[in-house]
Amino acid sequence: MDTRRVVMGGMVSLCLLWPASVMRADDSNQGEATVTAEVSAGDNAWMMVSSALVLFMTAPGLAMFYSGLVRRKNVLGVIMQCLFLMGIMSIVWSLWGYSLAFGGDGNVRPWIGNGEHLFLHSIQLNKGIGPIYTGLSIPELTFMLFQGMFFIITPALICGAFAERMKFSTMVVFSVLWGTLVYCPLCHWVWDGGFLAYGSKNAIQGGALDFAGGTVVHISSGVSALICAIVMGRRLGYGTEDMRPHNLTYTTLGAAMLWVGWFGFNAGSAGAANFLATNAMVVTHLSASSGAVAWAFMEWVLRGKPSVLGTASGAVAGLVCITPASGYVQPMPALVMGLLAGIVCYFACSSLKSTFRYDDSLDAFGVHGVGGTLGALLTGVFATTAVNPLAADGLFYNQDTGGQLLAGQATAAGITIAFAAVASFILLKILDATMGLRVSQQGELQGLDLSEHGEEGYILN
Repeated sequence: MDTRRVVMGGMVSLCLLWPASVMRADDSNQGEATVTAEVSAGDNAWMMVSSALVLFMTAPGLAMFYSGLVRRKNVLGVIMQCLFLMGIMSIVWSLWGYSLAFGGDGNVRPWIGNGEHLFLHSIQLNKGIGPIYTGLSIPELTFMLFQGMFFIITPALICGAFAERMKFSTMVVFSVLWGTLVYCPLCHWVWDGGFLAYGSKNAIQGGALDFAGGTVVHISSGVSALICAIVMGRRLGYGTEDMRPHNLTYTTLGAAMLWVGWFGFNAGSAGAANFLATNAMVVTHLSASSGAVAWAFMEWVLRGKPSVLGTASGAVAGLVCITPASGYVQPMPALVMGLLAGIVCYFACSSLKSTFRYDDSLDAFGVHGVGGTLGALLTGVFATTAVNPLAADGLFYNQDTGGQLLAGQATAAGITIAFAAVASFILLKILDATMGLRVSQQGELQGLDLSEHGEEGYILN
């Protein structure tokens, strides 16, 4: 059966499942009954801007960063993946993703959310008002929108591992299934009071601190990317043909856009325009800065010349590493974290990759998997209640109790790695048996721009 018809049929069927009671406005006073606080115009404005900044990270940010790293014949294929995921993942999030991730109380439902937010019925406006997200001063619709941007970019990060060889139809189905079965549970476990959430009564090892996505976004996507690269195998000609980036200008500009968008990613995770958001923005910038310098310096020492690609990659590594810690650490530790991220991720993308010879096309694992794990662990070292009284002091500030936080960070990272790896492997094997993972050999040689989309990124006269 044509996989495109299966995908389209599934989308139509989901829309038809929308109950008639949800499609019409509820005449009750539901909205008025759930409003328990005043909306802060400033906080709401900041969160809407942050939502736009995170969306900006996927396209044009990630789209340009990744498209410049592939060969000329695949530039549109990568851009299309990012652009299409902005659409399809938003639909999934609104239909059932948000409910699975944030439905119910994680202290009561530690594994997965309930169906209270299906089709966003419970948070839509009624008589011009709607529910406010618990603990914040913004509409829950704003919170849903902001979190949905994370749901978009996380599977887009995985695309870097199988760039230039996965079928577009399979990419779509994999992303929807991965988002539903991997991202949503992880999000609930960490950010909705589930069994990995710091302070949850069900928390393992006391839970873990993850301010903006070290485990939920970067470790999960990075590890899944590695599994994709291994299961799919190397690109044709890998190791023998010239596979250098075709346009480092795109990549550099994309990295700069990611840097800017990351302020919304991390500072927006404060949920308000407050001191915590300011601190998150400052430490995000400093970590990116030291990461860029550290990676460039490593190349300068070991290869004789610092590269633009290395500097851009180092900045992204610093951003990844600080993400889980951005609401918990002071500025000077952030410089240290970025420095370590630049060095560690440099070796992960060079020595580690060359030693095991896996074809992680655009180093999604080396930067996001390794950088995210490093950041999660360093959060257990440098977190301090001086920044966030709701957190805990890490090992650097309290040698007596800091070890417990570090153990919780390591446990959460380990569980995330195992869950993402196993789930991704199963999904890939099922899709390989039913749809096939790779484009044909002829299609790969021709390039995905033409073979998958019938278009060319460049017309040479």
